[in-house]
Amino acid sequence: MFKLAPEGYPFIAASLGLTVLVLITVPVGACIPIALTAFMVYFFRDPERSVPEGKDLFVSPADGKIIVIRDVREMRHLGAETKQVSIFMSPFNVHVNRVPCAGKVKEVLHNRGNFFAAYKDEASIQNENIEMIYETQYGDILVRQVAGFLARRAVCRKMAGDVLQCGERYGVIKFSSRVDIYLPKNVEIKVKMDDAVKAGETVLAVLSGGPSLK
Repeated sequence: MFKLAPEGYPFIAASLGLTVLVLITVPVGACIPIALTAFMVYFFRDPERSVPEGKDLFVSPADGKIIVIRDVREMRHLGAETKQVSIFMSPFNVHVNRVPCAGKVKEVLHNRGNFFAAYKDEASIQNENIEMIYETQYGDILVRQVAGFLARRAVCRKMAGDVLQCGERYGVIKFSSRVDIYLPKNVEIKVKMDDAVKAGETVLAVLSGGPSLK
């Protein structure tokens, strides 16, 4: 069954209403609002994903392209050496975000900021974003939904105390954007720069020693 992210309903309804209005008043110009409505439906699609089975693995939180892989000391929330992976989401990617591994939400923070192009390095910290810190059996993990030049709002559906399952939907970003994830230092990254990944499906990393896939 074709599924849509609920956050897209107002956009789809508005473009559909515009289409009806143009069809009534200026039928010859209806192709533009029809195309806009079709794009809104396409953009807010929310397909099912086959979450990999196994333990000690971390799946991608977003669809898109890998733009950052690096070791970094994340002091603001985690106070630890981590592996950062960042994913750029174009307007043509699915924008529903999924949880990289099971855990329990400790805190969700909405940070106001700028709207630089999401692929730029400074966008990670300076752009408006939502940070979700959650506790896992591997230690605390941080996932940051970053608004971009077009994306003016991210939505996190979870709150402190919520229990998460690997691959579970937890939010959406409206239009092009990025997601940063900070994983424990003792993981082995399974993707490389410019790889295309899928939320809830692509394995980003496993604990050092190899995955335990079924």
